[in-house]
Amino acid sequence: MAKNTSGYSRRALLKAFAATTVAAAPTYSQAAGFLRGGGDIRRIRMYSGRTGERLDMVYWIDGTYIKDAVKEVNHFMRDWRTDQVKSMDLRTIDIMAASHNLLDVTEPFLLLSGYRSPQTNAMLRSRSRGVAKNSLHMQGQAADLRLASRSVSQMAQAALACKAGGVGRYYGSNFVHMDCGVVRSWRG
Repeated sequence: MAKNTSGYSRRALLKAFAATTVAAAPTYSQAAGFLRGGGDIRRIRMYSGRTGERLDMVYWIDGTYIKDAVKEVNHFMRDWRTDQVKSMDLRTIDIMAASHNLLDVTEPFLLLSGYRSPQTNAMLRSRSRGVAKNSLHMQGQAADLRLASRSVSQMAQAALACKAGGVGRYYGSNFVHMDCGVVRSWRG
């Protein structure tokens, strides 16, 4: 084994490369490139504190979404208050998976909110001015997520690096909103 005489460890070089990759901020059309980390697959890991359910699912392989896996993701991301299921926009799931990969964690996302029925959205809106009247949650295009091991800022930076949709930072409630709508960011 050759001795490292440059003064840089392999780990330091990899960290520098990873930082450069995030700073390069790939566009959505390039998202597949950093989703491929360990092969040509996309995987989503989540759990729900509301239902107690867990999901660890490969949902895309070699350019093809796996129909049964996507169906399970849709069911998992349902409106838990009404038990209504809506097909989630695959772009949102891709943003979530890409952000998770960039954060380099094995911990699953805590899903606070995925799909919201109009009834649930109206109820939440009556309790908080932070809930949009025409929320993308009602279209199956948004998710509110938390990680115990990462800050709101770290999660938001990873989502923003995808340049693929909206990213909301909610420091008071300790979560990040990710959606596949217009590329924008805000603090809630």
